[in-house]
Amino acid sequence: MEADIAYRAVRSRDERFDGMFFTAVTSTGIYCRPSCPAMTPRRENVRFYATAAAAQAAGFRACKRCVPGAVPGSPDWDLRGDLTARAMRLIADGVVERDGVPGLAERLGYSERHLRRHLASDLGTGPLAVARARRAHTARVLLESTDLPVTDVAFASGFDSVRQFNSTMREVFAATPSELRTRTTRTPAAPPGTIELRLAARRPFDGAGTLAFLAARAVPGLEEWTGEAYRRSLRLPHGTGVVELRAEDAGVRVALTLDDPRDLATAVARIRRLLDLDADPVAVGEALGADRLLRRSVERVPGMRVPGSVDPAETAFRAVVGQQVSVAGARTTAGKLAARFGEPLRHPVGGVRLLFPTAEALALADPTEIAMPRARGRALATLAAAIASGDLVLDVGADRDEAERRLLALPGIGPWTVAYIRMRALGDPDAFLPTDLGVRRGWALLGGAEGAGGAEGAGGAGGAGGAEAIAARAVAWRPWRAYAVMHLWRAESADAR
Repeated sequence: MEADIAYRAVRSRDERFDGMFFTAVTSTGIYCRPSCPAMTPRRENVRFYATAAAAQAAGFRACKRCVPGAVPGSPDWDLRGDLTARAMRLIADGVVERDGVPGLAERLGYSERHLRRHLASDLGTGPLAVARARRAHTARVLLESTDLPVTDVAFASGFDSVRQFNSTMREVFAATPSELRTRTTRTPAAPPGTIELRLAARRPFDGAGTLAFLAARAVPGLEEWTGEAYRRSLRLPHGTGVVELRAEDAGVRVALTLDDPRDLATAVARIRRLLDLDADPVAVGEALGADRLLRRSVERVPGMRVPGSVDPAETAFRAVVGQQVSVAGARTTAGKLAARFGEPLRHPVGGVRLLFPTAEALALADPTEIAMPRARGRALATLAAAIASGDLVLDVGADRDEAERRLLALPGIGPWTVAYIRMRALGDPDAFLPTDLGVRRGWALLGGAEGAGGAEGAGGAGGAGGAEAIAARAVAWRPWRAYAVMHLWRAESADAR
């Protein structure tokens, strides 16, 4: 973003830009979010940074008034598929804390030197600084939302020592960990072992609709809809957990039950991806609302999100299970898979008592034991074997185009399944499913070309003329075609009600 445009956003305190860049003030040594309510600094005293880490590396400390670490992330890291975006998604998932910069570079397929040089050029800082900023924010959340001893907070946040922890917190927040905890206005105590926090989203935010989408696909034992909250199990690097989500106007209220508090930051990053909290709804709405076909839906449901995934492999397996069957049928079959090959949670919450099966477990399963057509069972087993062996990488740092190429090479995996995986498992905001039955019905209901519907189930390839017309119209929706899919699906479900 050009500096003059960024400064105008700061002068107007436009919260839509929070997380897209950070404002540092040379006269105070503080960096803020663009919407900070403090007096607007003089232009000559302002510097702009792409990340909080870059501002910290330049010697600025976080504003105590606007708490810049609590903003939504930049939508660029989801929209882009380049090295920087892939690295940022993996760093948010905690790869640097677990595997160091060498492990991050290996996951991305580059040398450490090239990775450091590339991020320094693109972001103004390297991967360690980005991870350090992430640790500091995680520590602040733990200090403010739990009664964990300060020493436990240090190691749970990913710091190697208490001394490093104390030094970083003083440098970033100009306060000791104990001082940060003392300043906090504590809410009523959460249940033992539960961490409660609020995750921000850019407005407008269709939180209720996003949770309703997940609730409609909730797998028994794995997920649960209580009527007010959505719950699901989490498989995390250091243990397991259960998350409960409640929608609010500009975010989500979260209650996390974790086996190990070291998984907090990773769990939060995965929840943000599940709910697409870092999206730019204004940019999406402007692009899609310019088309008369989608305009009414965009106006009726502002802030539509594309539900993502807390486990890309699980989402890929469920995509295969859902080929050419109804949502209810896919949910039932996935529930049987979880009951037969999944693992029980050590600490169940409500009806959430299972983890979805791992790729290793499904690769060893007998396809005939799976209650689905034989060909689909073989496709599921082949997909599991590819993931378990490492031949196919499905994670937040995956190269989406390379993943698509490898998926299409597997028997029983077609374009619909791959597009669905790109859309939900890999978070591609431009993924599109023109042959999907729900998309074509929604297209017709919103006033698309006559005859767009067909008789096949989701993922069918019949009726090419309708699919081609939809695909041609969708060129104008790029790079937000996945959001168009959600609007078309919403039109169909609204008509069904």
